[in-house]
Amino acid sequence: MRFPGRRKHKHYFPVHARDPLFLYAGISAPAAKTHVIGIDQTLVDIDARVPDGLLARYDLAKGASTVIPNDKATALYDELLREALIRYEFAGGTVGNTLHNYSLLADDASILLGVMSETIRVGTSGYRYLSNTSSRVNLDHLQPIDGPIGRCFALVTPDGERTFAINEGKMNGLRPESVPPAVFDDASSLVISAYLMRCKESDPMPHATRRAVALAKERGVPVVLTLGTRFVIAERPEFWRSFIAENVNVVAMNEEEAEALTGESDPLLACDRALEFTDMVLCTAGPAGLYLAGYTDDAVKRQTRYPLLPGAIPEYNRHEFSRPMLRARCEDPVRVYAHIAPYHGGPERITSTNGAGDAALSALLHDMSANRYHRSSVPNSAKHVREFLTYSSMSQVCRYANRVSFEVLVQSSPRLTRGLPEREEGLDDEAYWAR
Repeated sequence: MRFPGRRKHKHYFPVHARDPLFLYAGISAPAAKTHVIGIDQTLVDIDARVPDGLLARYDLAKGASTVIPNDKATALYDELLREALIRYEFAGGTVGNTLHNYSLLADDASILLGVMSETIRVGTSGYRYLSNTSSRVNLDHLQPIDGPIGRCFALVTPDGERTFAINEGKMNGLRPESVPPAVFDDASSLVISAYLMRCKESDPMPHATRRAVALAKERGVPVVLTLGTRFVIAERPEFWRSFIAENVNVVAMNEEEAEALTGESDPLLACDRALEFTDMVLCTAGPAGLYLAGYTDDAVKRQTRYPLLPGAIPEYNRHEFSRPMLRARCEDPVRVYAHIAPYHGGPERITSTNGAGDAALSALLHDMSANRYHRSSVPNSAKHVREFLTYSSMSQVCRYANRVSFEVLVQSSPRLTRGLPEREEGLDDEAYWAR
């Protein structure tokens, strides 16, 4: 797995040589395998710059996400093409974006569960989805369907507001029996989104999602939930609090989704409140930066060497050098927080914010997978005196997530088109992250 932080080498661990500890002991190192699993609504993102009047013609609530039928989607797409309003078309879906980014960063496998058109022609949505997805994302378990996958129109008005029109096609047709139990055996995490539970009662997708969550919990695989948009959460906040408390270990959200879930407008307080329902929280807060919150055991908490930060929780980053744990694994759990301002102050010009949160989450998943990989390879390492969730400290994970998010903000695609620059020999940590 490729390395994101403080080490000299290109990879986390030597990939062609046995571990020297095992060589010394005269035994062979076990084959360490891990991957990330995700369930998603397979769709294509269509980014367009439109006048305000277009939203009214298609009965689209400005700033909201609206599901539209096939005939309206066809008419909208034809108008966008005719008026040359489309800027970009990319494979999308919040979980699909995250898995693609993860596989690009880690140079490692991930498995996507969902649906795909059985017949694919050049130029169709299915073709664009496959051509824009990393080859390291395993698509062998996609369920074939007779019909189109989804389309998501991101309509940007002159004031910069983004309005989403979603034509679902058959993207919600994943059946529970198409979720294979075997893929969860070596998984480091399962990633789902709130969109998967917001389908029609006749759609099988919510049942498939619950089956996947149950399979992950049976095997001790952490469940990661990304919240989608504030409107999805605001519809049923109590449902989501209960669902998270019962099923989810890590929640990824932005500041608006955080407020819808917790009622707190301050991102730090929202993270603190969310820890009542889950074990770890990643919150992107736009120009305010990125927050990470979680639990660690009091015996292994580590104090920061950076200046203590003021906030709604005074000196909240005091133990940001700690590594997060599941609350149930802590003998004496304490809450720990970390924050980082936007990388280089943020880009001078943001091409699109679509996918930036997915990019940050992919960095966190990479570090979680690295932890499982190392624990399988060197189980007696001092890195594993506790059952930590990540390989790196919360502070370092913040840096990594922030840097990856920056890469998406400065490009048009919601998915990474290249990896991060490799560390050069002799380059210290501060110099690397400042590049």
